[in-house]
Amino acid sequence: MPIRALVVDDAVVMRRMIGAALATDADIEVVGVAAHGRIALQLVSQLAPDVITLDVEMPELDGVSTVRELRRSGCRTPVIMCSALTTTGAEATLDALAAGANDWIAKPAQSGSMAEGVARLAAELLPRIRVLVRSGAPAREPSSAPTPLVRPRVAPARVAPTVAPGLLVIATSTGGPNALADLFQAIPRPLPIPVMIVQHMPPVFTKSLADRLGRDSAHRFHEAEAGQVLRAGEVYIAPGGRHMEVERVGAQMQVALHDGPPENSCRPAADVLLRSAARTMGPQLLACVLTGMGHDGLRGCEQVRASGGQVLAQDERTSVVWGMPGAVVNAGLAHEVLALGDLAGAIARRASPLPLSATG
Repeated sequence: MPIRALVVDDAVVMRRMIGAALATDADIEVVGVAAHGRIALQLVSQLAPDVITLDVEMPELDGVSTVRELRRSGCRTPVIMCSALTTTGAEATLDALAAGANDWIAKPAQSGSMAEGVARLAAELLPRIRVLVRSGAPAREPSSAPTPLVRPRVAPARVAPTVAPGLLVIATSTGGPNALADLFQAIPRPLPIPVMIVQHMPPVFTKSLADRLGRDSAHRFHEAEAGQVLRAGEVYIAPGGRHMEVERVGAQMQVALHDGPPENSCRPAADVLLRSAARTMGPQLLACVLTGMGHDGLRGCEQVRASGGQVLAQDERTSVVWGMPGAVVNAGLAHEVLALGDLAGAIARRASPLPLSATG
């Protein structure tokens, strides 16, 4: 059976482009189109689509309000937001993700040709649709309650850390903005170590994400800048479109940014940051891989383990997509595999200045 898609956008040209992009996959069928959210809500009940692509800014009922109505009605159909690369688009997209959308893509630039736009949309949309529909990805759910561990194909190496970490690195992608919000809201006080994050997002979006996370938690977030000195209790998010590394300059650790080639089709890439952090921190590195599509972070976690660092991974049940953490777990690299609601405590315990051999 083909995957049934509903395309929602107020622009006729964009509806056509998305439809053409989806038509390049024989396993996807566009069963309906809508010009705004009110029509979309009617079509969802009539057509029962398997996935919805949803514009952010529309008349009558915008994308954020449409997501809220869908989730309020009990609809669990995966929703992929389509956003313009603007500050307004970034803020609205983050609102939609918080309301229950599963993922998002950036609309192609208007300066390109129709063929280029269709190709870009296909490259962005098709893998997301296949993964979200196949995995039955959940919309956002409260993550504070402990959940049983999913038994990985390769058991985690449960080794109690013997060295207190001096740096936490977090890698995430699909589902990451909500996971990060939940994680840091569950950590009531700033950590006694710096935190560096790679979240797969383009420019503009990472700045909006840092601002939002800082507003909603007790932690101070930055979109990282080159040469910035890492300070305990502060959080640095890799800027969209640039790789981030950590380097030691004298007694200080600093942010290094560069425009090297994408890795795992990503820039920023978690592997780039994790490799540099493993070189710089050795056994004083704590890595955490959260929900995300693909396997970015796998090679970097190999280096973390080789240097004596610790690796935590989010479990399958609480991940929107168990690609990135699943790759790490199934390679036997995770010391613990935990539900999102349990990761905050695990991180806080390891970051404690108390002897960790007693706390595990």
